[in-house]
Amino acid sequence: MTGHTESPFKGKTGLRRLINALGYSLDGLAAAFRHEAAFRQLSLLAAVLLPLAIWLPVTPIERALMMAAPLATLIIELLNSAIEAAVDHTSLDRHPLAKRAKDMGSAAQLLGLINLAVVWGGILYGHYLA
Repeated sequence: MTGHTESPFKGKTGLRRLINALGYSLDGLAAAFRHEAAFRQLSLLAAVLLPLAIWLPVTPIERALMMAAPLATLIIELLNSAIEAAVDHTSLDRHPLAKRAKDMGSAAQLLGLINLAVVWGGILYGHYLA
């Protein structure tokens, strides 16, 4: 053992680290779009809702919430997909802990979608149906 407690890939600092991090992030977005149908579906939803949130006559706070909710579902889906990939990389065997990890990721996305519906529904109801 060499005594290192950190990954050897953590050595970059400064601007090089930022450039590498941007590249890894873009790779992650591309992989999610290529391999995850749920991420593509949520991206399409965000592509509709984000411009709509900009266009609708709502307060700046409401607009921010209406934009944050679909972005949050994309973030949650990225994390959920990362959990699933890590679990599947470890083993494709059925295991109660693997199921728990995947189910919890799915539950996080369910809560994100409920949040999206509550935010959008509440604001639209308050402006147009109340």
